[in-house]
Formats: sequence, C-alpha cells, structure tokens
Amino acid sequence: MFFFCVLLFFSSCKSDNHIKYIKLAHSLGVTHPVHKAMVYLAERVDENSQGKLQIQIYPSSQLGSERQCLELLQIGSLGMTKVSAAVMENFSPQLEVFGYPYIFENAEARYKVYDGDIGKKLLLDGEKYWLRGLTYFDAGSRSFYTKNKPVEKPEDLKGMKIRVMQSPTAIELVKSFDAAPTPISWGELYTALQQGVVEGAENNLPSFYTSRHYEVCKYFSVDEHSAIPDILVISTIVWNDLSGQEKEWLMKAVKDATLYQRKLWKEAEEKSLKAIKEANVKVNYPDKTLFKLNAAGMIEDLKTGNPELYDLISEIKKIK
Repeated sequence: MFFFCVLLFFSSCKSDNHIKYIKLAHSLGVTHPVHKAMVYLAERVDENSQGKLQIQIYPSSQLGSERQCLELLQIGSLGMTKVSAAVMENFSPQLEVFGYPYIFENAEARYKVYDGDIGKKLLLDGEKYWLRGLTYFDAGSRSFYTKNKPVEKPEDLKGMKIRVMQSPTAIELVKSFDAAPTPISWGELYTALQQGVVEGAENNLPSFYTSRHYEVCKYFSVDEHSAIPDILVISTIVWNDLSGQEKEWLMKAVKDATLYQRKLWKEAEEKSLKAIKEANVKVNYPDKTLFKLNAAGMIEDLKTGNPELYDLISEIKKIK
C-alpha cells in the first residue's frame, strides 16, 4: 500500500480533463539561472500547447537528490529532471568526456559541441537505461573554492579534502592534483563545509554564490579546470507516452529555454563574481598552464585505456 501511495505521489505524467502534466524535479534553488530557464520552459510549453501540456516544477531536492531523480525517471515515476553530466555518466558512460580537463577552447566551442552532432549523439546515449537527454544547459567552467587558504598552484591542493560529485571522472581529476576527493551530495555540502568534513569543493561561480557557500569558503580560485554541462533529461517511458504533437510542443520550448538559459548564465556569472567579492571572498586567477600540465596525464592515459574516448576528446578539441 505504501509503495502504491508513493507511486501516486510521484506520478510523472498524468492527464486531467484533456490536460497532460509532466513533473520536473531538480536539486537547485529557485534563484539559480537553470531553475529560471526551466520555469521559462514550462511557460513556453503552456503557450505552445494552449494549456494542453503542463510542466510542474519541484526545485531544491523536494523529490530527492540528482541520483534519486534519475532512478525515478527510469521507472517512469518522475517525468523530467535536470542533472549534471558528471552524475549522468553513471548511466551514460560516454558523457564522462565532459569531465576531462581543459577540452574546450572557449564558451563558443562548448556551444558548438552541445548543439552539433557530437552533443546530439551523447544526449541519446542513456536511452538504453530509459533516460533521454533533451538539451544541455550551460554550467560554465568549474573552479576550486576553499575555506582556509587559496589555491594558487596545483601543489596547494595536496592532501586537501575536496568535495566532488558522484562521478568517477571528477574523482580522478581531483586525485590528479594529489587532493582527497570526497563525494557528498549537493544538498549536504554547506553543512559538510561548515563542519570541516571537507576543506573545499569545485563548481561554477553562480552555484557557489546561490548555494551561499561563500559564507563558509572565503577563497575562490579561477582555474576553470573543466566545463561540465547540466542536462535536461526526460524518462523514456514518459517520452514514449507523448504524442507527436506533444513532443513538438515540448522540443520547441526546450530550444527556446536553452537559448534563454545561456543569456541568463552570462548575466549570473557577472552578478555572482561581483557579489562574492562584496562578501569578502578573495578571488584569484592562478596560472592555468600549471593545472593543464598537472591534469594532462588523465587524457594521455586514455590512449591505451580507452582509445574511443581519447578520439572523442581529440575531436572535441578541434572545434574552435
């Protein structure tokens, strides 16, 4: 009986008086630009369908962590979620490519990969696990932030406990700097930093700001070691339940929301940088060359360990 009630609560896609509802849950706060883009998505779906298709959004981990939301998608008990590509790689191994250091020349190159054949192919890599990627939301570049001292060179990370996502690639990257990777869910990280369970973490500027981690960590080092996008994912079970017309309404809104999110992201990065400086966070810009050299071995090891992934990274690096 309990399981039946839970399934009803999480009902992912239901019809009521000829209106179809899709539940979208994620772990970000309501001030985050990605959440705002999803609100815009819901508005555009409503407009495109003249109210016949509705997206209901549950932010701030209301329905579970990123991993839990993905698992709910797999059984069709949740319709959609936003997840980091680093977490998604546990279900779509090829997505680990985004976790490798310094593979993009700049933001324009990132967008070309996301919007091009490589990006589209990777979005569908998880379909065999009932997870269909719809689009990438830009999550900028990830950098280290710490409590007790700035990270000015790779050696400064030695022995430090750094929070990472539940991602084998993220763990390996932090290990390459001789730090101690510590997987902790996003919702628990503020307390973990506060209590000294970890001494720092790595993420993009807007997430650092909107999570209020700057209240605990007073050093932000802009090394920009990786650029891992967020992915908007729909349950394949739910996707297959949509009519051709409903899919068209949804995908048109997804395209509009993707472009809108990129605009919001750029504004959020500028706002976040200004705000954390005003909060007395010391922002420094270390020499990226040192970090690139330190982490380059991760990619070189793929020549023999995973030649297919090595070739994919080489292909991405050619895109300018």
